[in-house]
Parts: sequence; structure tokens; C-alpha cells
Amino acid sequence: MNTAAKLGSYVLGLAVVFGGALGMGKAVGPVGAPATEDHSAMAAPAASAGHGEHTAQQAKSDTPGGLQVSENGYTLNPLTTTIEPGEPTDYRFTVTGPDGKPVTDYQVEHDKKLHFIVVSRDLGSFQHLHPTQAGDGVWSVKLTFPTAGTYRAFADFAPTGGSALTLGTDVLVAGDYEPKELPNVSRTAEVDGYEVALDGELTPGQASKLTLKVSKDGKPVTDLQPYLGAYGHLVALRARDLAYLHVHPDGEPGDGKTKAGPEIVFYAEVPSNGDYRLFLDFQHDGEVRTADFTLGAGGRPASPAPTPSGHGDDNHGDDSH
Repeated sequence: MNTAAKLGSYVLGLAVVFGGALGMGKAVGPVGAPATEDHSAMAAPAASAGHGEHTAQQAKSDTPGGLQVSENGYTLNPLTTTIEPGEPTDYRFTVTGPDGKPVTDYQVEHDKKLHFIVVSRDLGSFQHLHPTQAGDGVWSVKLTFPTAGTYRAFADFAPTGGSALTLGTDVLVAGDYEPKELPNVSRTAEVDGYEVALDGELTPGQASKLTLKVSKDGKPVTDLQPYLGAYGHLVALRARDLAYLHVHPDGEPGDGKTKAGPEIVFYAEVPSNGDYRLFLDFQHDGEVRTADFTLGAGGRPASPAPTPSGHGDDNHGDDSH
């Protein structure tokens, strides 16, 4: 099959998957508010402030966070159309408001006005980025899409005077692409000489304690550094529809009781059985690293995500911050 036909078939299959996403969201209930920067009903009452302050609004919507390009009058508008795989790209976009004009005023949430998450559709590649804003409301970020295929970009922000939102859009990177299967269930991750162990289960409908323990060279890391106001940030993405959930840890740096490692504790509430990819950002020795895991919620093992070719992507380690 030539390149165009292969990619065309792939994108057509994705349209079927994505087209069913909203139906899935309505069937299982809220996966994380589309209008909250907590991005989930996932934060425990003791979790750090910031994104977790909008939980009440989440219950008002049946649509999971990140599945819509437009909500409450706000729309994510990509401006970059030509992207080459493996080449650095100045990716540009705007967020327009109810008046149709680019939004220029944003609230600062966890040290940034806007968080930008880019993942491959098969959940193998993950990047947590922070674009810069021009005076005309255009956001710009330098990023590299590692391979051809379809990616999902999430803009995570709160306009001044408005509710927090997570908007998402697909990004097509042309070229020959063979997606692979969803990475297998994993409770340990290695990145740059660090090992992160995950303890806990995802139980739909209730807050589940997840403890992530960081070590290096076999020794616990007890001097983690704050990153965006916390010792760790956890993004969970549901396989197939890529419903987006952002969780912040229990406690915060400087509160007099939260230790700087080796354990980072989260309380995550997922609303449905299914397969999830978890991405933990943590900082040590002045550098942010990302550890990734695959978990099945509801006592079921993670299974391969369906794709037109019967594969998914296990491309790890494309972690940009």
C-alpha cells in the first residue's frame, strides 16, 4: 500500500474511533470536566490547590475533558498546517473567545498561563510543553513530532474571569506510519537512570490512592524539586478516546508536612473500566523527567488499543517540557 493510501486508511479509522468518543463519554459519565483545569473528578480533598478548585463544575457535563475543540464559546484554532516528522516545528495556535477574537488574558495556573500536552493517538509519545504568548493572542511552542501519524494536542488554561477549560484538537503529521499496540501493563518505569515504582489500583467511581516512589541507583530520592508548584504532575489518558485527566499530588512544597520524596501520592478517580496511560512529570537535579505507565481500571488488564492496522505505538521517551 502506498503512503497516501496507508495514511488515508489510518485517518479514516481514527475518525470512527473519535466519532464514538462522545457517545462513550455520555455512557460512562464525566471523565474529567471539559471546563476544569483539574481535568478530572480525580483530586482528593487534600490535593493541592489550583487545577483542583473546579470539581463542582465537572459534574455538570457528560463530555470528558479534552474531547472537544470548542466549549463555552472558546475554540482552539491551530495555525500551523505544514509539519514534517522528526523536524522541529514552531507550532502556533490561538484560543478565540465568545466574541470570536483571540483571548489575550489568562489566569496563572500552576505557574503557567497555559499548559500544552501533545500525545500520539496510540499513547506512546507524550510531551508537556509551555508555549509563549504574543501580544496578538497567538501562542507559539517549539516541538518535534517524532513520527508520522495523528497526534492529540490539549490546551489547558483558564481565561481571566472565566472557568478553566481543556480543549483538544488532532494534529496530522503526513508520512508513512505503522502504529503499534498499546504498551503493556507496567508498574515500574526507568528514565535517565531513575526508577519510578507505581503502587495502587484504578477503581472506577471512587478516589484511588496511587503512590509513585522515585529512586536512583537503588537509593530513594528524598530531594525532589518543585515543578510547577508541586513535586509531581500526573496526566492520565483513557485509551481509544483519549479522555484527559490531570491530577495533582496530595500536599504541596512548603506546607510543612509534604516530604520531597521519595513518594509522591495522588488520589485519582476514574469513572469507567478501561485502559489508561499515566505520565508522571517530576524534577530532580534541575531537570524534568517523565515516567510512563499503563494500567487497566476496574480490575481488568490493559488490552491493545484498536487501530485500523491492529497496532498501537510504543514509542516512549519523547518527553519535552
